[in-house]
Amino acid sequence: MPSLGMDSRPDTMPMPPLTPDASHLPYRPETPPPLHHPADAESLVREASQWIHPLRAEIGRYLIGQSDLVDRLLIALMVKGHLLLEGVPGLAKTLALKTLASLVDAKFNRIQFTPDMLPADIVGTEIYDPREGRFRVKHGPVFANFILADEINRAPAKVQSALLEAMQEKQVTIGEQTFVLPAPFFVLATQNPLEQEGTYPLPEAQLDRFMMKVVMDYPTEDEELRVLDLAGTTEEMSAPSPIVSLEAIQQARSVVNGLYLDEKVKRYIVRLVHATRRPDAFGVHMAPLIRVGASPRATINLALASRANAFLNGRAYVTPHDVKTVAMDVLRHRVTITYEAEAEGLNSEQIITRLLDELPVP
Repeated sequence: MPSLGMDSRPDTMPMPPLTPDASHLPYRPETPPPLHHPADAESLVREASQWIHPLRAEIGRYLIGQSDLVDRLLIALMVKGHLLLEGVPGLAKTLALKTLASLVDAKFNRIQFTPDMLPADIVGTEIYDPREGRFRVKHGPVFANFILADEINRAPAKVQSALLEAMQEKQVTIGEQTFVLPAPFFVLATQNPLEQEGTYPLPEAQLDRFMMKVVMDYPTEDEELRVLDLAGTTEEMSAPSPIVSLEAIQQARSVVNGLYLDEKVKRYIVRLVHATRRPDAFGVHMAPLIRVGASPRATINLALASRANAFLNGRAYVTPHDVKTVAMDVLRHRVTITYEAEAEGLNSEQIITRLLDELPVP
């Protein structure tokens, strides 16, 4: 598993595509036609999502009891989003992303954030070559398809900003050269909610760059028993083999973009986000509990995530249920509560739950 360090490439040209020859993989579709007719849309969704069930099943062999996390990973991957994952150590956060990267034939890098890191440790730097008498670029670990940014809140603000800029722009600048990051480019950043000593919490403005924030919980008793049966040995598990090509992921993105989103569902998404800013205007009387509501980026991400959730369920159209399914993960890090709410023992999740319960559904 790659750890924090520099890419060994000595060249100064942009990196070649990280997509290997995928002709041997079972799910390597052709470029889809545009969606015109509902029947065409349904058949296209079925064809483009053939890899979903086998991928879920294969991940289930390595990751026990985290089906919601797997779905959120797939949703973010299909709509070019990034995830912020909060959970105590030992819940298989690294295993989840590493397994997914192996199954879609993508390059995976893990970056362990520490307080003494510099931005060059993430994106790379220029190194002087005395033999050639010139500087050459050495790429950092950010040049991969899947990035696990472990304990991102342990790094200082300038290092966090370097990664967040790469997430937003899909490119980095080293010296006078700009390098485009490989596609797909997906970041899963983790935070430990227990230890706050020596950490640098992400500001609200930077949290907003993450499409979703997922909170992991402990497995159930039965799930943990299965974990013990699977991993309670000194033998290493065999690495999963790729079953999906990056081309299949790209096709899924094209199909997701064409899924039908009714005007009423669009209006529901907008009203839900606006209700986080002006709840009293929508009949939910809790304005004193909300300090800052969700941004327009939340509206966009909520629509994209709803489309992707419909795709995962084999549908060519989005329902309000899709919106409510992903709303908590899209909104929980974008709604800031007041001191009054904290005094009452409330958190942003309880506020969002009340909005979802009381706001009329089309």
